[in-house]
Amino acid sequence: MNRCESRKRRRSFSPDRGSPEPGVLQPRKSNYQEWDVEDVCRFLRMKGLGKFEQLFRDEKLSGAALPFLTDLDLDQLGVSPLGDRLKLINCIDTLWQNPIDAKVFNDPIHGHIELHPLLVRIIDTPQFQRLRFIKQLGGVYFVYPGASHNRFEHSIGVAHLAGQLVKALCGRQPELRINHRDILCVQIAGLCHDLGHGPFSHLFDGKFIPLTRKDLKWKHEDASLAMFDHLIDTNGLEVVLLSYGLVLPEDVKFIKEQIQGRPTEGNGAGDGSEAWPYKGRTREKGFLYEIVANKRSGIDVDKWDYFARDCHHLGIRNNFDFERFLKFARVCEVEGMKRICTRDKEVGDLYNMFHTRNTLHRRAYQHRVVNIIESMITEALVLADPHIEIVGKDKKKYTISKSIEDMEAYTKLTDNIFEQILYSSKPELWEARKILNNVLCRRLYKWIGQTQPAAEAMIEQEEFNELANQIAAVAPSTSLEVKLGPEDFIVNVVQMDYGMAEKDPINKVRFYCKNNPNRTIKIRKDQVSQLLPERFTEQLIQVYCKKSDDQSLQAARKQFVQWCINRDFTKPRDGDIVAPELTPLKPDWNNSDGDSDDSDPWDELQSQRQANSHRSLAKAFD
Repeated sequence: MNRCESRKRRRSFSPDRGSPEPGVLQPRKSNYQEWDVEDVCRFLRMKGLGKFEQLFRDEKLSGAALPFLTDLDLDQLGVSPLGDRLKLINCIDTLWQNPIDAKVFNDPIHGHIELHPLLVRIIDTPQFQRLRFIKQLGGVYFVYPGASHNRFEHSIGVAHLAGQLVKALCGRQPELRINHRDILCVQIAGLCHDLGHGPFSHLFDGKFIPLTRKDLKWKHEDASLAMFDHLIDTNGLEVVLLSYGLVLPEDVKFIKEQIQGRPTEGNGAGDGSEAWPYKGRTREKGFLYEIVANKRSGIDVDKWDYFARDCHHLGIRNNFDFERFLKFARVCEVEGMKRICTRDKEVGDLYNMFHTRNTLHRRAYQHRVVNIIESMITEALVLADPHIEIVGKDKKKYTISKSIEDMEAYTKLTDNIFEQILYSSKPELWEARKILNNVLCRRLYKWIGQTQPAAEAMIEQEEFNELANQIAAVAPSTSLEVKLGPEDFIVNVVQMDYGMAEKDPINKVRFYCKNNPNRTIKIRKDQVSQLLPERFTEQLIQVYCKKSDDQSLQAARKQFVQWCINRDFTKPRDGDIVAPELTPLKPDWNNSDGDSDDSDPWDELQSQRQANSHRSLAKAFD
C-alpha cells in the first residue's frame, strides 16, 4: 500500500474513545484477540458490566471467543433480561466497530476515513489495486480535465459511507440487533461493489461488450461477484474472514447479494407477502440490502459517494447533503418489510438528490463530446479485440471481450489497454491505432445535431441499430451534392430519467413524522411543490458524421433535419440555420408559442397603463 495515503497512525486502546475509570485496570494487551479470561473481565469492569465477570470466568470466555458471541448464546448462558444481553452485545461490538489497528485514509471528499483492518487486507490485493487504473468516469476525462479520479477511491468512499449508515442505524435503534458481522459485511460489499468494472468503466459493459458478445447479457456486477470470489481464493482470505468473526459461507453470500442488488419485482422481493429471496440474511434484517445498492428507491451510499466525488472533480455543484440523511435515517416496518425511511421534511432534499443525478448526466456523463469520444474508443477496442492476447489461468490466452470469462485474465485488463493499442507495432492494429490517435489529437467525428421524440413515440431498443439507415435513406426536398451512407452516421440514443425510467423514485420512499416515528407515510409530488417535473423520463437523439469535409457535413445536417420532420421529432436547435429551406415545411415547428417573450414593448406599455387605470378606478369606488 502506498505510504503517502496517510493510513499508518495506530489508534489508542480505548474502543469508546474515553479514558478508563480511575482505579480500574485496563486489559494488559491492546489486541482483544490476545486477551485471556482476566483481560475480558477487566474490560467488563471498565464498561460498568462487572456483574457478568463470574459468568465469563466460569465459561472461560477469552478474547478470541468474543466475536462469536450472539444474543442466543448469552441467553443460553443465563443472561435472561433482553436489556442486559443488548448491553453486552453492544459493548463487545465496540471492539471491532472501532478496532485498535484501524487504518486512516485521507480522502478529499470525506476527510480522514478509518477502515477496519479486514477491509485493508482486501484493499491490499492485486484484484482491488487494479481499480487504481480504471477511470471512474471513462471518457469524461477527455472533456473535463479534473475528472481524473478512479474506481479505487470511489470504492473506499462507498465502504466508508456504508459503515456510517449502518452504524448510525445500530446506535439509533439497538432493537434492530445489528451486530459486528452485519457491519463488516455491509462495508465489504461497499468496498467490493465495483470490482468487476472494465476499461473506461461503463463504456466496457455498456458499449463494448454488447457489440462483441451479442449473445451474452453481461453487466459489471456479474464480474464483481466472480472477482470477489477470485480475490478471496487467490489471497487466502477465508481464514482472515473467520478470524474477524465472520461466518462462512453465510456472510460471503450476504456480501455478494448486496453487490448484485435486489431481485426485480415479481421474483420474490416485492412486498412482505412474497417469499424471501436471500440466503445471507433473514427478512428481519432486509433493510441491510438497501444500503449499498438500493434497487427499490435508488437511494444508496454508492450514489452518495459518486455524486459528491464526481461533482468535486467536475466542478459541478452537488445539491444533495447525505449527512442530513444519516441524521434522520430510521428503520420502520412497511407492508411487512423493514425498510430504511427518513423524516417527512427531507423529501425536498431527496428530489435535490435525483436532480443532481440528472444534472451530472446532462452536463458530464452524456455530454455530446464525451459520447462521441467513447464511441470512437469503443470502435477502436472492437477493431483491436481479435488481435489482443491476455494470459489467464493455466496460461490460456483470451481476447479483450473473452477475458471476462477468466478473472486472472480480467485482472490484467484496465484503461492501460488504450496505450497498449496506441503504441503497438502490430500491423493488424493500425486502424485501431489511427482512431485512438485521432481522439488524442481531437480529430473527432463531427456533431450534426440533437432532437427528441414525443413522450408517446419514444424509440424502442430494437430500433436503435436502424436509425443510421433511416437517416441515410432520407431524401430532402433540396438536392444534395454528396450521398452519405449508413456507415457515415453515428446515432446515440440517450435515456434521461431519475433512475427509474418514467416513474418518480420518491414514490418508492417512505417517510416518518416527528409525532410518530414508527408509522410511515407516502408523500405525493403535489404535496411537495408545484415546480417539480411533470415527467421523469425523456430521450435525446444525438447524431454525428464520420466525414469532416464541408459538403458532407452540409448534406448530413439537411438529411438529419428532414429525418426529424419525417419522424415528427423536435426541431434541432440550429435547424433554421443549417436548413432554412426545410424547417418551414413543418408547420408546428413555426407556430408562435403562447409563452414566448417576443412581445412588442409598445403593447406591454399600453397594457401596463390600462392596468393602472383600472386600479385607479377601483380606488375611486372604495
